[in-house]
Amino acid sequence: MPLLSATGLTVHYPGVTALDGVDLDVRAGEVHVLVGENGAGKSTLVRCLAGIDRPGAGTMLLDGAPYAPAGPAEALRAGIQVVHQELSMLPHLSVAENLFLQRLPRRFGLVDRTSLERRSRELLDRVGLDISPRVRVGRLGIAQMQLVEIARSLSADCRLLVMDEPTATLTPREVSRLFDILRQLTAQGVAVVYISHHLEEIFDIGDRVTVLRNGRHVATQELAGLTPADLVRLMVGRDLAHEYPPVLPRNVGEELLRVDELRVTPTAPAISLSVRAGEVVGVAGLVGSGRTEAMRAIFGADRPAAGRITMRGVPVRPGSPGSAIRRGISFLTEDRKSQGLVLDLPIAANVSLASIGKVSRAGLLRRSAEAASASDLSRRLRVKATGVRQHPRALSGGNQQKVVLGRWLAADSDLLIVDEPTRGIDVGARYEIHQLLLDLAAAGKGLLVVSSDLPELLGICDRLLVFSRGRIAGEVARADFDAERVLNLAYSAYRKETNVDGDSR
Repeated sequence: MPLLSATGLTVHYPGVTALDGVDLDVRAGEVHVLVGENGAGKSTLVRCLAGIDRPGAGTMLLDGAPYAPAGPAEALRAGIQVVHQELSMLPHLSVAENLFLQRLPRRFGLVDRTSLERRSRELLDRVGLDISPRVRVGRLGIAQMQLVEIARSLSADCRLLVMDEPTATLTPREVSRLFDILRQLTAQGVAVVYISHHLEEIFDIGDRVTVLRNGRHVATQELAGLTPADLVRLMVGRDLAHEYPPVLPRNVGEELLRVDELRVTPTAPAISLSVRAGEVVGVAGLVGSGRTEAMRAIFGADRPAAGRITMRGVPVRPGSPGSAIRRGISFLTEDRKSQGLVLDLPIAANVSLASIGKVSRAGLLRRSAEAASASDLSRRLRVKATGVRQHPRALSGGNQQKVVLGRWLAADSDLLIVDEPTRGIDVGARYEIHQLLLDLAAAGKGLLVVSSDLPELLGICDRLLVFSRGRIAGEVARADFDAERVLNLAYSAYRKETNVDGDSR
């Protein structure tokens, strides 16, 4: 008998059927992979399991007994823990407080800070995250937040652990550690529902797979009997011959961006780099290596402590996103939900935010022009939505990412910085976005692509800048691309701080 089974689950949102009679059964001690394109219904199914959404039809059983949680708290009491794709921590509280929220250890009626920090440190060590339990979550990068979210799910006993894109921003080392944890949990009889768009992960960690397409159940099979091509065919309903589009020869033109001796903090290493027209420059490195901090400083989202940034030889004012945009620099942030989107504005308004002058006349917004521009970009990016007046809050994570990308395409900047451009995006849409990035380069745009997915960088970039502990540890040309070489550079600064016995110096 399965630990959890769902039969005929149906969920309707305004104008769309998110789930249409979906079945699922999960056995104790297995990793059950859930896959499908963006908008296939995966996250909606997770929300039903977690008690966030209540299906309009269908039933669920947990250990053979009816299971219909009235809310997330009831699901937690039933032993169901969920790591959502969109992180749900409180940014103004510390890491420790987020890890044990609503379960803070107490002594004499007061929070036992000593116990809280000790237990937090144990969880952080378990996921390999070297940060202070006292640091505010709002100061962390998205990858560090992801690891804290995973650690929180391990802080209480659970019978079913649901993980929605847990490795989207993690490097191979963190992924390997997470998989070790999952194998320990399944050996103890815990069931895991695992959602990922990374095919190599699916076959590495999964036992069985359920495929959804357009809100419907397509298949449930043993992974041992499938190939990656079989799985893609089930997901998208067609063959996808190659994972990445071909990188064709391009004319690399004049220098667009130059960064000289940039320091994100007064004590940080100095960073210098450049990007030319028609060039795709990848930015690799481990979680916490300083990749995102450097990109935010270049764009002006954070004010650097020192350094000079020029675009076509013209200075960009430090700490001013407006100056960067006017000079032709765009930035697709890694955290689409809290930093990339205005969730309570419609898609059309989100798309036009960085190019409002193009859809205005005499200082007045032309809503018809705004809608036409957003509709064109939505078709180009294949955004699954009821229309451009829909709010992005109701979209899947992958479609939210497409809306943010559409904003910067509308701005038509000369240089595009993209941080984790395909996080949470399905295999078919990933190919389309990669092709779009290469098309932009072919049109003479310059691109800086930050990704924790090393195969993605190797697949589409002309050269790589490898960050390690806040500095650029090395540069690798496409002709010399080698995953082991890149990882050695990424770990280089960390090795220098450790002696042969493994003790930190």
